[in-house]
Amino acid sequence: MGGRDGNAAWAERVEAAVAGAVAAGEVPGAAWWVGRHGEPVSTGAAGVHAPGTSDAVSPDTVFRIASTTKPVVAAAAMSLVDDGVLALDEPVDRFLPELARRRVLADPADPGAGTVPAVRPITVRDVLTLRLGLGLDFTAPWPSPTLAALAAAGLPVGPPAPQAAPGPDEWMRRLGTVPLAHQPGTRWLYHLGASVLGVLVSRAAGRPLPAVLDERIVRPTGMCSTGFGVPAAARDRLGPHWTPPGPDSGREVYDPADGQWSSPPAFPDGGDGLVSTVGDLAAFARVLESLGCAADGTRVLSEAAVRAMTTEQVGPVDDEGGGWGLGIGVRRTDEPGGRHAGSYGWDGGLGSTWWTDPVTGTTAVLLTNQMWASPEPPPLFTAFRRAAFGAGPAGTSS
Repeated sequence: MGGRDGNAAWAERVEAAVAGAVAAGEVPGAAWWVGRHGEPVSTGAAGVHAPGTSDAVSPDTVFRIASTTKPVVAAAAMSLVDDGVLALDEPVDRFLPELARRRVLADPADPGAGTVPAVRPITVRDVLTLRLGLGLDFTAPWPSPTLAALAAAGLPVGPPAPQAAPGPDEWMRRLGTVPLAHQPGTRWLYHLGASVLGVLVSRAAGRPLPAVLDERIVRPTGMCSTGFGVPAAARDRLGPHWTPPGPDSGREVYDPADGQWSSPPAFPDGGDGLVSTVGDLAAFARVLESLGCAADGTRVLSEAAVRAMTTEQVGPVDDEGGGWGLGIGVRRTDEPGGRHAGSYGWDGGLGSTWWTDPVTGTTAVLLTNQMWASPEPPPLFTAFRRAAFGAGPAGTSS
């Protein structure tokens, strides 16, 4: 079986994976987009905005995408590199003086051991590769000394809360009071570098981050429902967001429909602040898959920028074959029955995932209205990836 019939069977597998999980109560609602070489194979939605209601989720539903924000903001940064506004190996001191002349913990596990000077400045590349020296170390006890220091400075690292952070200048001032945990360029530490990247992009471009993102990525790509808040006219497409079921199988509202994403935040967080739709993320994926061009042929990024973004840069970041490029996850190894080495994309802890496998040309986006219970993907996401990447149109391994 191949061709149109094979695609139909492929689409049925994807829909069964998502709709089955929704019917089983794993998540209240979800929307998905799976395609090959930019052409949709399976797209749809299942479930509701709120359990016990008939308010159905649709492919146009707006979701909080959390860390899937990171590659979109990284693309804006790379467009500034294309234009010569930023250079990958220049120090960030010119735009982020708060990060100049850094002190580094002599022992990242013991703040009492004192600090030493940074051996070199933090570069733009360090920020994009999350090696600026600050962030989440998944191998260390929680919270690490630097995370505790960040929390004491009023910058706690946790689930996204857009209205809780101060504006960019105050955010950077507080960040500058905390010593680095590691020397610049030496250790991949999750998340915080993406938040810093958003401020860097804004200051380098001389405009607020939402405006830069709109000008350089959102409008050229046609991502008309992507932003750091939802305007009143589209509020009916943003439902509440839920916590995972507890021991009694009940859920709590993590964020109501008129909550933290219903108005622009003081701090547009380049790490986890965006809302988007499956169609918008598929359009963004096409830009990278097409080496910088949007669907209408508009050049958004240079081929060199896309190749640099999607080339693994830092070595292993987990025990599951994960790596990191410039602002985006890149697989280092083949995933059994799934994504190949070189696949790129990222997940969001509020229940989102987007990956593109350049070996097969397959892109898969899944957005849900329920946060993950841990850094490990819930069963739905594993099943979705298996259906999307594990078999191509002929029903055999891709």
